[in-house]
Amino acid sequence: MRLTKLSRLLIIGSFGFVVMTVHAQSTSTMATVNGVAIPQSRLDLMVKASGAQGQEDGPELRKALRENLITEEILTQEAIKKGLDRDPDVVSQIEIARQAALIRALQANYIKNNAVGEDTLKREYDMLKVQMGDKEYKARHILVESESEARDIIANLRKGGNFAKIAEEKSIDDGSKLNGGELNWSPAAAYVRPFAEALAKLGKGELTDNPVHTNFGWHVIELIDTRPMDVPPYEEVKENIRQRVLQREFAAYVQELRGKAKVE
Repeated sequence: MRLTKLSRLLIIGSFGFVVMTVHAQSTSTMATVNGVAIPQSRLDLMVKASGAQGQEDGPELRKALRENLITEEILTQEAIKKGLDRDPDVVSQIEIARQAALIRALQANYIKNNAVGEDTLKREYDMLKVQMGDKEYKARHILVESESEARDIIANLRKGGNFAKIAEEKSIDDGSKLNGGELNWSPAAAYVRPFAEALAKLGKGELTDNPVHTNFGWHVIELIDTRPMDVPPYEEVKENIRQRVLQREFAAYVQELRGKAKVE
């Protein structure tokens, strides 16, 4: 429902945008198994992938990866001997893996040929700063499934009910209920819109007069405090912004291709 910092808004999420650099492949052979050559380029690719996961390149890593590739080739040959390469499920899995590799290559090609200029990055940063606003909010809420229950809670609180106790007993937000309904310091833009709009209208210590409805349910919100927003400097989030822009532009490119495709 919410994100606590500007940097979190810049995280590339579910789309899984992958940056991959494509190099010319080596034609040399790493090893030969039963007459089948394993190209050096395959080992180089594995070393690169390991490096992306934080493993340091060196003789031990390369030796281990070489042994793995040899074992995999032996197992692959045995699977082919048994005719498993003709199994419909296996054929489908191979095609899915092939498509994934081609999509990553297409993404890399798009990135290579569509550099994001400094002016675009700075405009995006300025827009994000406006969206985030100039303050952060410390709030707590009680989330329930029905409007009537939320109204009963508001009435109870107006009579002096204990917010933290009610949150623990009734809130369906498992992430905050055990903390008395308290949420982390966050800008209003980090919340879904109805929640954010209601929060921005509250004064310190105030409670919403009416329940706030979102796709999560019905919220009873209390503003605890506010403070100036600490926005990360441009250089700190520049690369995240670049990925954000590339993701958006590549998504538009995908939609353009879908629009041109003949789907029956």
